[in-house]
Amino acid sequence: MPQVIMRSSQPLTGANRKRCQEDELLLQAVIDGSDKGYIIDTRSSQQAQQAWMTGGGFESKSGYPGWTRLHRQMERGKALQESLIKLVEACGDQTNNMDRWLSKLENSKWLSHVQTALSTAGLLVECVERDGHSVLVHGSEGTDCTLLISTLAQLIMDPSCRTIEGFLTLLEREWVQGGHPFQQRCARSAYSYGRLQQESPVFLLLLDCVWQLWHQFPQALGFSENLLVRLANEAYASNYGTFLCNSDQERCAMGVKEKTHCLFQALLKPGERELYSNLLYESTELAIWPSVHPQSLQLWEGTLFPEVEPTRTSSRRGTRGDENHDPRVGKGGAPVKCLLAPPTGGLAPEPLQRLHILVEY
Repeated sequence: MPQVIMRSSQPLTGANRKRCQEDELLLQAVIDGSDKGYIIDTRSSQQAQQAWMTGGGFESKSGYPGWTRLHRQMERGKALQESLIKLVEACGDQTNNMDRWLSKLENSKWLSHVQTALSTAGLLVECVERDGHSVLVHGSEGTDCTLLISTLAQLIMDPSCRTIEGFLTLLEREWVQGGHPFQQRCARSAYSYGRLQQESPVFLLLLDCVWQLWHQFPQALGFSENLLVRLANEAYASNYGTFLCNSDQERCAMGVKEKTHCLFQALLKPGERELYSNLLYESTELAIWPSVHPQSLQLWEGTLFPEVEPTRTSSRRGTRGDENHDPRVGKGGAPVKCLLAPPTGGLAPEPLQRLHILVEY
């Protein structure tokens, strides 16, 4: 029986340990004829236990025999947003003190989140690719870290997802149709003074992880860094309706598809497509296993330092992301302004709000 990757929200067992026979039969049918399957929970064991008190929970051994549960805690929500804010503040520091810069970068913990996401996706791929078992991924709602891990795993395993068309189709299926609440998660920029509510840069974290793959395997992906930067910008402020609302249901109710244009279709037009193609691309059927060693992960300058021009085909480590290179310094030694940082000596920009009005074209 072929192996499958599934994603869902948490089972609503609650404090009374309720069971769903249909769900148990479904998962049992998936591993029918196999010895076992894996459930990757993006919460810690303690967080999963605490979810019982609010009506959530996790799969019991008695109800799901043959399934092994693996917990891989991933930060989300407020913690992830605060991490991005600290990263942006570090990149906006113009003191030119290397020790202070490195200390702030480490304290932001952003690269640690990148490492956790890539290692968890690697675990999923190992369960499917090497062990030959099916995998179910979920956290709480199944619309944030769950989508992050399933997307990265498919990108690592499936060569069809590494072309421009395949990657955009993957984002459409996993994130747009999968129910990621873009309206809530991308409501404010990293330098907003507004009180944090449901903002969380999960989609930006995905793009950072994809950039790490592109950086480590410059010939394996059919798109360039420019595409990732474009998607990051469009997620926060866009002329298209692709990232509007919090679900496909809301987009259908508001008539988004009829009143706006699709970003993904625009990116595939011949004139646009050439801007985002990787000229070094060579298709391979092999899985691309990312290295998650600290020395292998680099700071993605494309979204943080827009004055440092992204490259289409660069694979040289000595130019961007070099350990001796300070990304805050531009050409001629001039300091580079950080994306979303307030102007020096002035007021911070207004919070970057999502568009709530659909424009008729």
